[in-house]
Formats: sequence, C-alpha cells, structure tokens
Amino acid sequence: MDRMFRVLAFWTGIFTVMFYVGDMYNTALLFLVQTAFFLTVSYLKLSERMYMYLFGAYCTLFFIGFTWYSEFILVPGFGH
Repeated sequence: MDRMFRVLAFWTGIFTVMFYVGDMYNTALLFLVQTAFFLTVSYLKLSERMYMYLFGAYCTLFFIGFTWYSEFILVPGFGH
C-alpha cells in the first residue's frame, strides 16, 4: 500500500509541474503540499489498515473542501 501512496505522490507532482507551467501558482502550491503529504506517508511503513484509514480521511477532507469551495467560493458565470 505504501507504493500506491508513492504513485499518488508521483501524479500530484506531475499536476504540480503542469499547474506551475500554466501560471496557476496557488493550485500548484496546493498540489505540492499534497505531493509532500503522500510522499511522507509512503515512507512511514504503516499497516495496510492505517493506510486505508489515511486515504479515507484524505478523501473525506477533499470532498468536504471541494463541496465548500464549489458552493461558496466558485462563482458561476460566462467568461471573465
């Protein structure tokens, strides 16, 4: 399971580079933090159950944060 967290770190790292190149610095920073989190957790040698709990907690926080952002921050509109 620790390898899957390294895979998640790899892909969030790829997204970090792409967002940075696209001049989306805030999003790149957010993905850099996620990359550091996944990479750090992958080397902790935790049990399979603990990795699943951490991933479940990550998904829960993501869904709550995304719902909050899309409901209260994101303003729908046509263009800029």
